[in-house]
Amino acid sequence: MRLFAGRVSPIAQEVVKTLLAGGDIESERPSEVVADVEAVLKSYLETEKDVAERTRELLERTGRGTTDYTRVRQQIAESKGIRVGDETLDYLLDQVVEMFGHSHNVEEIFSEDLVMRRKMAPIFKKHMTADADLDAEVRSQLKHIKEGSRDWDVEHARMTEVVKRKRGLS
Repeated sequence: MRLFAGRVSPIAQEVVKTLLAGGDIESERPSEVVADVEAVLKSYLETEKDVAERTRELLERTGRGTTDYTRVRQQIAESKGIRVGDETLDYLLDQVVEMFGHSHNVEEIFSEDLVMRRKMAPIFKKHMTADADLDAEVRSQLKHIKEGSRDWDVEHARMTEVVKRKRGLS
């Protein structure tokens, strides 16, 4: 599962709506809480993008193949303090719950962290899985290009737009 920029706002809105309706958090400014959640998710995306760029640069500089991409990416992500791959969902849930505790826009938290995580997880999964199907279709058409290369990035972006138009998503 991956987080895509186009899903940040829907995820944030649904998470806040669900937690407010369930009485898990209290806020007089729900739109500000949505903005706080969006900020957490956007920050993750920016850091993840930087991690991917640094991974490609390191692999090119050291002459290693893209077979090391996943392992090197995880190491760089860890050094940046984020999680990628299978750990992305848990990391994002932790970050959002932590943000609720620090946000000046959340007046009160009534639920345990685990309860809020359980309510948020299906929302994240729903939005992240929908785009995972799109990504899987794009990747299936790019099997001839090595992931992590510059060609991969260019072709992945181009093919993503093609598939989005084909599905009526753009």
